[in-house]
Amino acid sequence: MNFPFYIARRYFVSKKSHNIINIISAISVSGVTIGTMALIIVLSVFNGFEKLVISLFNSFNPDLQITTRTGKTFDSNSIPVDRIRKIPGVRYLTEVIEENALIKYKDKQYIVTMKGVSEDYQHMSGMDTMISAGKFLLQDGNKNLCVLGYGVAYYLGANIEDYLNPLTFYVPKRTATFSGMSENAFNSAVIFPSGFFSIQEEFDSKYVILPLRFVKNLLDYSKEITSLEVGIAKGSDLDEIQNNIRQIAGMNYLVKNRFQQQEVLYKIMKSEKWAIFLILSFILFIATFNVIGSLSMLILDKKKDIAILQSMGATQPLIKRIFLFEGIMISFFGAITGLVLGGIICRLQQIFGFIRLGSAGSTFVVSSYPVHMQITDFIFVFLIVISIGVLAVWYPVYNIRKIDSNAIYQRS
Repeated sequence: MNFPFYIARRYFVSKKSHNIINIISAISVSGVTIGTMALIIVLSVFNGFEKLVISLFNSFNPDLQITTRTGKTFDSNSIPVDRIRKIPGVRYLTEVIEENALIKYKDKQYIVTMKGVSEDYQHMSGMDTMISAGKFLLQDGNKNLCVLGYGVAYYLGANIEDYLNPLTFYVPKRTATFSGMSENAFNSAVIFPSGFFSIQEEFDSKYVILPLRFVKNLLDYSKEITSLEVGIAKGSDLDEIQNNIRQIAGMNYLVKNRFQQQEVLYKIMKSEKWAIFLILSFILFIATFNVIGSLSMLILDKKKDIAILQSMGATQPLIKRIFLFEGIMISFFGAITGLVLGGIICRLQQIFGFIRLGSAGSTFVVSSYPVHMQITDFIFVFLIVISIGVLAVWYPVYNIRKIDSNAIYQRS
């Protein structure tokens, strides 16, 4: 066995001559443990929220979205759709029109974004799993129906069981002039809701899902669309399919994956996660000053042992390695204990959901804080804690050279 490690292990587990050193050592280990545990818990909670938000957005955003680089709409025949459908892994292709409209229900009015979709949309998206009332149904034979965001429905006071008062949509006519405001300057159409969806406030208070034929008729469109949404089969290579579609569509079109569609949001979430990580790492760094104090007190307590080892021929580097191993053991034991406790707490939260989001009966998507543990977080936190621990013990170990071991030996 390595001699410095053997001595360091004995110092770590043995009782010190002064009780205060035992107390300081326990505080040092506890500080590292609590700091490590806090890092794991916070990172896991951020992972949980990130996974939750991504799952919610993924139910609305397609795997891939094709839009024009210039302008708002493009001719649906300008892209070889048949070639895109033949790409291995492409399962669904949906034509989409998005446009703002004024919606009126009884005496209430609200500005919404209409999203007209073709038939594949219902099979491609996960919207049917996000229905909070009614059902996801856009066409019943020749009858058009719509699905409202929960926020839109709440503001309008809409009722899916109200068969007497339809929703009325108004959009400006493409050839209208606004020298004088009149109803003749607007196209209008009525429709009944079949259900309400609840995903995220940004969507719930903004969107209404409608049949593509209804929106085209309202906007006086023929072949114009605002985007093509592509659904990918599970297990397919998304990057390869994206590159293939980009080559087929040409330079005049943008092909975005889900991350690129919500790029700002994902970057903000990542930035927040790492900002919190850095703050907690700094707190952990401050906590490791207890290790400096503990190791300094241990060195003073073991002056006689240092003198004996030097008289037996131990070199200065060997003695330094003994106390370096001692400090690393404190950090190592604290890190392992913190990782285990953090993992246990996260697992208990996953199973039982002790810490709740809001009070009972609240309208949160989940009832308790979401937690998602990643092995990479555990490895990264462990390496950070050990690195900080090594830096913390370097100063007291370096100052061992200032001890006059001969004088200590003579006094003893």
